[in-house]
Formats: sequence, C-alpha cells, structure tokens
Amino acid sequence: MCDVKTLKVALPSIERPKKLPVVLSREEVQLILSTPKLLKHRVMLGLLYGCGLRCGEVRNLRLKDLDFDRKMLHIRQGKGRKDRYVPLCDMLIRGLKKYLSSEKPTTWCFNGNDKEGKPVALSPRGVQWVVRQARQRSGIKKEVTTHVLRHTYATHLLEMGLDIMTLKDLLGHVDIQTTLVYLHVSHLDKQRAFSPLEKLYTR
Repeated sequence: MCDVKTLKVALPSIERPKKLPVVLSREEVQLILSTPKLLKHRVMLGLLYGCGLRCGEVRNLRLKDLDFDRKMLHIRQGKGRKDRYVPLCDMLIRGLKKYLSSEKPTTWCFNGNDKEGKPVALSPRGVQWVVRQARQRSGIKKEVTTHVLRHTYATHLLEMGLDIMTLKDLLGHVDIQTTLVYLHVSHLDKQRAFSPLEKLYTR
C-alpha cells in the first residue's frame, strides 16, 4: 500500500480587531443632534458627525478653514500632521452661517477663554462636555464620545455606498488597515448577516 499524505489547506484570514468601535444608529444620531438647546452645540455636534472630525480638529477649526463656496472644510495639521479636505453639506453650511452671524466668534469657530478672558481655542474638556450633555439628555444608553461620532460617520458612509479608499482619505488615515475596521461593523448589503429564525417560517 502506498502512504497517502494528508494535505492541509490553510485559507488566509483577515485579522479581526479585538475591540470593535461603538456605532450609533441614524435615529440615535438625529436624537443627539437635536438635543442641545444652544445652536453652538448643535453645530459642533454636526461637525463631529457630519465631517468625521477628531476632538482636536473641531477645537482648532478656524474661520479661515470654512469654504462655503466650494462646500469644503480644510482640516489643518490633523493627526500625523497631515492636512485634508472634507465635504460640507448644505445643512451644516446653513447652521454655521446662522451660528457665525449670531455669535460672531473670532479666529476659532468655537472660542473659549483663557484666565484673562481672552479668546482661545475651546478646551478638550469643553468639547467633551457638550457631547456628554447631549448623550445624557437624549437618554441614549450607548457610550457616546467625540470618537464614537467619528466612528459613526465612517460606518454610515460605508453603508451609504462610499468606497473604502475615499473613506481612508476623508478620515486622514495613513494606513488602510486602520480604515478596514469599519468593514466589521458596517451593514453592507452584499454581506448583511441575519438570524436563521427570520427565514425559518417563510417559504
């Protein structure tokens, strides 16, 4: 008899991140954005979600970075000291114009004050407070932070049909592997999972 050697075929695996990001539903985002009483806070939350900004990026956003004619937002020296542009939708432009007209901030879009009362960029704690208050008043049980809004921005864009490479550029990621995490949490039509119970009694 001839010895038959068993061949083992190993399929390549895509490494799954150990911890997946928290993502809000569209209804939860609508609730978060509508909760704050102050227009300033609603606009800030709109930018965090609508442009996928990091906390430091929304803090350091300057008036000169708003390009309403081209409907673009210039993010200067984001993480990794990289500049990038992200689209501004009409809804955000209307909100920003109304906010700028009423509040008249100087230099930064969202001014804070130093100990002498001089305008400075809003502190990280100030941005985080706005998000925390919106979450508490909305009654949402999920964790909601500035970065959760950014995760939600990325996930929703993928679900709406944006390609992964364009998303990488919008987020300002250096490595595509960082962006690929959103494929694990996105509900894409071609790979949408379902429970077998849904089809158990259907013919």
